[in-house]
Amino acid sequence: MRRPSKREYAVGYGRPPIHTRFASGVSGNPRGRPRGSKNLKTDVLEEIGEKVTVREGEKSRPISKQRAIVKAVVLRALRGDAKAATTLIGLLLRFQEGAPGEDVPIELAAEDLAILDRFAERAVAARKATAAAASKPRKVRHQK
Repeated sequence: MRRPSKREYAVGYGRPPIHTRFASGVSGNPRGRPRGSKNLKTDVLEEIGEKVTVREGEKSRPISKQRAIVKAVVLRALRGDAKAATTLIGLLLRFQEGAPGEDVPIELAAEDLAILDRFAERAVAARKATAAAASKPRKVRHQK
């Protein structure tokens, strides 16, 4: 491909002056992301996995920061903190077997299936009616 001469080349939107373009074969970000730099997820997981010394009664023992946070939430919930109790119950429900998000087959009674079928039919009919109403041209009255 032949390079246009300065007289032929029109500078404009999407066509910067030739002398200001990136040189071919040269990166626009030469230093780039440094090797070994970590993202937020990695930093958080490393930080929460570190050990801290916790005193329980007479004994001190090292546990992960994650475990210490869970212990603190449980302790606050036991002391009557409603927000901590809500957080704890949410965690329990999330990790129980058969919790939402796990693939557990649900068997429905015939009556329930019939109800769902009728609902689906009504929803489809309503969507079609809405689409038909939206596609009709409207008469616009201009006020003077």
